[in-house]
Order: sequence, then C-alpha cells, then structure tokens
Amino acid sequence: MMAMLLAAGRGERMRPLTDHTPKPLLEVAGKPLIVWHIENLVRAGIREIVINHAHLGMLIEKALSDGSQFGAHIQYSPEASALETAGGIACALPLLGDELFAVINSDIFCDYDFAHLPERAAEMQTSGDTTHLVLVSNPAQHPDGDFGLQQQRVTDSTPKLTFSGIGIYQPSLFQPISRGSVAPLAPLLRAQIALGRVGGEHHSGLWVDVGTPQRLYDLDQLISASGKG
Repeated sequence: MMAMLLAAGRGERMRPLTDHTPKPLLEVAGKPLIVWHIENLVRAGIREIVINHAHLGMLIEKALSDGSQFGAHIQYSPEASALETAGGIACALPLLGDELFAVINSDIFCDYDFAHLPERAAEMQTSGDTTHLVLVSNPAQHPDGDFGLQQQRVTDSTPKLTFSGIGIYQPSLFQPISRGSVAPLAPLLRAQIALGRVGGEHHSGLWVDVGTPQRLYDLDQLISASGKG
C-alpha cells in the first residue's frame, strides 16, 4: 500500500515560523512533524511514500531525500503553487498507481495506528467504498465538526465529528480532475457521501491540528514531557 503526505500548504497562521521553514519541517520534541508520520508509516509496513510540496519545497526534499534514512522510499510531486488537497492528489496520481492509497495531512499529530490502513483498504475492496475517513472528536477550534458517523458509515447528519486528515481513497476518485488544476477535497467527499460510498471510524486517541504557534508549543511540551521524542 502507498501513502501520500500532504505538505504543500503555506502555513499562513504559523508565520513567522513558516517564513523560512516549511510547516511539515517544524519540530515536535526535536523531530519534524512529517518525520513522525514517515516513521509511523514505516513501522506499519508502509514504505512507499509520495510527498507533494510547494512553499519552500526543496527544503523538504533536502531534509528527507529519498527516504532511505527512515527505511522508506519517497517520491515527490512538486507544485508551482498549492493546488489544494484534491488537486494535489490528482497531480500525484502517476506516482500513486492504480491501487487504493492512504493520504495524510503532514501538519497533524496523532497516535492513530497506521497498521489499520491496509486492513481498512482490504475491507474497501469487498465493500465497494471509494473512501474511508478517520474522524476525531471536535477540537475547541472546530466545535461544529465536519461529518456524521453512523455504524461505520460517514454521513451528513448530526452530531458531527471532525475529519482527521487521514483517509484512504480509490484513485478513480481523482482521475476526472485535470492535472495542475486547483481542487478542494470537501465537495468531492460530500458527493461520495451522498452516494453512500464512504466508510469511516472514530479515533479517540491523541490528535492535534498543529495550526498555530501556540498549538505547536503546547504539543511540543506534551510530547517532550512524555519522553516519546
């Protein structure tokens, strides 16, 4: 199974930290956010990784190289300017192949076990779902949530949970998007939800959207104190 790490965002709310450092390279407990994901993917047996980038993207390539230092094989999908989530995935399709793949936002921090991803992909092969989303409890900055979840089916009903930024997708979902075009993910997901083709799960463990310097600081303190760095 392949995984894509989304790393093309500018990180405006993280300025001035992101003026000279791409957001995925900001550190938590002495380790870049994106490296936490890479190591967790490798630990789960997922070693083929695609990373898209735009803002200061060459610094990401310089830091991670071909991934061999982590036991991974990394390929890059550069974007002249960020294409948003669905656009970025569509642009990277030639690298992702024809099988189900996972996509993970590089600017989150979580203890979700990525070993579940191949298991969920296998379930999708029999269910016919195009999408599987990992949802989390609503954080303080996003109290209204994104999607409902009823019996492992993602819905538009209430109460709603928050999309974690971790999902599994059929590549056919993104093939209609022209390469290089800007395309958000939410409309595409809502269309699939309306068709009843989106499964999901609720992860109740640690999850942080590292969207501001304060959240980064608080997370760094938490993980450093835990001795996991």
